[in-house]
Amino acid sequence: MSDSELVTIRSGDLTARINPLGAELWSLVDGEGREFMTDGNPEFWGGHAPILFPIVGGLNNGRYRLNGTEYELPRHGFARHSEFEVLIAEEERVMFSLGASDATRAVYPFEFKLNVNFRLIEKKLVIGAGVQNCGEVPMPFSIGFHPAFAWPLPGAGAKEDHKIVFSEDEPHRIRRLDPDTGLLLADRKHSPIKGNSFVPRPELFEADALIWDKLNSRVVKFGPTNGPRIAIKSPALPMLGIWQKPGADFLCIEPWQGIADPVGFEGDFREKPGVISVPAGQTRFFELHIAILDAG
Repeated sequence: MSDSELVTIRSGDLTARINPLGAELWSLVDGEGREFMTDGNPEFWGGHAPILFPIVGGLNNGRYRLNGTEYELPRHGFARHSEFEVLIAEEERVMFSLGASDATRAVYPFEFKLNVNFRLIEKKLVIGAGVQNCGEVPMPFSIGFHPAFAWPLPGAGAKEDHKIVFSEDEPHRIRRLDPDTGLLLADRKHSPIKGNSFVPRPELFEADALIWDKLNSRVVKFGPTNGPRIAIKSPALPMLGIWQKPGADFLCIEPWQGIADPVGFEGDFREKPGVISVPAGQTRFFELHIAILDAG
């Protein structure tokens, strides 16, 4: 993917570049030329910030059941592998759209439209996703954001200087994934949070993501105490995954409405943890705010 194929939006303080394939944020650069997103090194993970739809995580045996019929979907759904249409392209804003097709109906039998809007406001990028039910029956789905930030952040010292700080107390134990299947383990595990923060040491991710499925916080900050930081805000998303490939120079902070199947799950798709529904003819909206914070 060359820069010329990416859609660029600019404000006085930030420049964002988005790939129409997946409506995926590839780059977020501040006025000093500092890149805050991953470089997408394929040695570790080639993604940047995929949109997860209509599922989050993996399915038991890669399949789900809906009204007695089985369908196959890849981990995190098909939106991240789909070409979006550019609906609006302005200096500080761009909107992408993905609609139902024969290919999507074969794996997800619903008439939908997924609009993803990127808007720059001073030192903040707001990503909005609207899930519209264009059909005549309630439409079950999950959705999530999967941004991968540079770790360490530019000009922010060493990795070990970085903390993840939650806006609220998070007393609940966390969930982990089965290393063989990628499905949700039943047993809850000890949380790394001390007070309202923790240092994201690489060894924490040797067993895949840390998952908060009973999240209180809607704002999470990442960075050093003295240095540039980012704030991630997701007002309507009740779950959070934090993930990293040991040895890689990125950290994913992922607000979700949805989660991987529990090990052994064989229920209907509507019973899958984290799945919600949008009524016929209506739209549900979700936002992710990424703000660049100055040192101090």
